[in-house]
Amino acid sequence: MEYMRAPATSSQGNILCCTCGIPIPPNPANMCVDCLRTQVDISEGIPKQVSVHFCKQCERYLQPPATWVQCALESRELLALCLKKLKGSMTKVRLIDAGFLWTEPHSKRIKMKLTIQKEVMNGAILQQVFVVEFVVQSQMCDDCHRVEAKDFWKAVVQVRQKTQHKKTFYYLEQLLLKHKLHQNALNIKEIHEGIDFYYGSKQHAQKMVDFLQCTIPCRSKTSQRLISHDIHSNTYNYKSTFSVEIVPVCKDNVVCLSPRLAQSLGNMGQICVCVRVTSTIHLIDPNTLQIAEVDGNTYWRNPFSSLCNPRQLEEFIVMDIDIIRDLKLGAGAGMRSNKHTLAEVWVQKTSEMDTSQQYHCRTFLGHLLNIGDLVLGFDFANSNINDEFLNKMNPHYVPDVVIIKKSYDRSRRMRRRNWKLQEMARDRDGMDTDDERQYQDFLEDLEEDEALRKNINIYKDVSKVAVESDTDDDGAPRISLVEMLEELSLNDATGGEGFSHLWSPVTGKTCKIKVNAVPLLIGM
Repeated sequence: MEYMRAPATSSQGNILCCTCGIPIPPNPANMCVDCLRTQVDISEGIPKQVSVHFCKQCERYLQPPATWVQCALESRELLALCLKKLKGSMTKVRLIDAGFLWTEPHSKRIKMKLTIQKEVMNGAILQQVFVVEFVVQSQMCDDCHRVEAKDFWKAVVQVRQKTQHKKTFYYLEQLLLKHKLHQNALNIKEIHEGIDFYYGSKQHAQKMVDFLQCTIPCRSKTSQRLISHDIHSNTYNYKSTFSVEIVPVCKDNVVCLSPRLAQSLGNMGQICVCVRVTSTIHLIDPNTLQIAEVDGNTYWRNPFSSLCNPRQLEEFIVMDIDIIRDLKLGAGAGMRSNKHTLAEVWVQKTSEMDTSQQYHCRTFLGHLLNIGDLVLGFDFANSNINDEFLNKMNPHYVPDVVIIKKSYDRSRRMRRRNWKLQEMARDRDGMDTDDERQYQDFLEDLEEDEALRKNINIYKDVSKVAVESDTDDDGAPRISLVEMLEELSLNDATGGEGFSHLWSPVTGKTCKIKVNAVPLLIGM
């Protein structure tokens, strides 16, 4: 305990303590520090031992009344949580300093040294340092209790898309990783035609649905099932199910629009190519370069489906190409793309090189193609398609071939790819055998479309060393180093990625501390 006297207006000599008689500097109490300590205890009423509750499963502390927070040892968060336990008993004193004291492992004790001040007899200000011991008691939180009881989820978000390609799901996965919306999910299970996200509260599931509706064209339905009902307190326990259906159109799909929808989009052709799927469906007319965007509400009012899947695309070789310039559009035409070039091409199937059969068509890839290039396209001339709008079209307006994209050597692109993406930890069930092929298609789409990868975090792959060679460059698009991020890894220092490991005196085992949690060491 220390004594702090009020400032004197003029220099004075020593006086005698009124209790023990020793000479002391003048003070309002006229008592020495030892005698004042026997008379007044400013820490009276402040508990010296307090209990805090800790969940061993999730390693979180209880912040009354019902909030569980993640706190690293000797961190600002834990310091604030312990001080809130003493807030009600420290209303009459002034807190000067607070810090942690080291405790023995396995002790389940957290000691905090506090420095307080209080005005006592005749205006004298006393300062005292004392230690408060926090006893860590084990208590399972509600979330972990539901997990142990096999009744761990309260709401599930079922995301479905009725397509044969998962490009939209791969894009959605990267958006969730970037915005960290997957962290609240108790479990993520991948099944046929979709993914299920399980949550411990309905609010987290609703937040997920709102995010999906803002990032991809979709529609949702909500249902709930009654689990239990307490007639005495009139409380109900429900399990909610959110069904989210994504539009069944992916990038590089050929679609046939209804005449009404094509007219509303600027009198564009009914047969279009989907060049991108973000919050809207981006379409381009290969005959006129007209572009349009279809949002989710417009799609469900005028639905259309894909005419082909990626397995039906065939490889063609460009035999001749002629760039079309100054194409005049009719009245009421919409916007045209400035990133593409309209051209007329003669192509031949690589499987029919021994014949003279060639196909003539228009393409929006005139800025990329040269004679001898390989392209992937859909053969309308030799296909039997059952589509409501295509069957009603005039056959003269149906092209023989629709070119989708330029083809490059996949093995060469994989060998020189020096970047990677993160993946969510999820359970897989009923996966197809061509998942790897579809994932490689998505990676190639990122390399070819700069606008698509603006919403995605791309990381350097330090395990691959890019080898630059003139003979190895076939003109395939690549991602520059400027667009890549350095992946944070602390494996060498701590043995875990993204976490720092310290020995916990609470649990008696090694605990994880998040990298972004800054420890505050006071009073060590």
